[in-house]
Amino acid sequence: MLISDSMPLLWLIYAALSLIVLGTGYLGLAFLPRLPRLVITWMVAGIMWVPSSFSTPINEQGDVYTGMAPAVVVAGLAFLEGDGAGMSSALLWVVLAALLGGLLGTLVWWRKRGSTPSDGRAGKSARRSSSSRGATSKRGGEDPQGEQARREPVVG
Repeated sequence: MLISDSMPLLWLIYAALSLIVLGTGYLGLAFLPRLPRLVITWMVAGIMWVPSSFSTPINEQGDVYTGMAPAVVVAGLAFLEGDGAGMSSALLWVVLAALLGGLLGTLVWWRKRGSTPSDGRAGKSARRSSSSRGATSKRGGEDPQGEQARREPVVG
């Protein structure tokens, strides 16, 4: 059961919080153009979501608990404990995940950029703006193609 077992509940909470962090981070980077915003967001997503295995002593008899956790958490705890071997393997996963996330962000940007002009809307709006710059017909503000012309607001 989800509530009685603490590990699935912990991963569920981590997933929800990481999605909130990614969403607010993406919206917080709104001042950047789309490419760097997507690359940074996907890099952070890769860093937050790559898992790594860890082992920690449970008691003084030598029992060890082995499990999976986000690699950035494993690297941080290994740094605090002074465990160089555990930290190096977790940091390797973090760097690889950041690079893969950056590539995915670039791919998402490239696919969105490539699909925008080919869907036909860009050509139609370019034609509309060029034709609406000319004189509109006397049929209630419509351009010669029969579409409603956009009227700019006038002050004064």
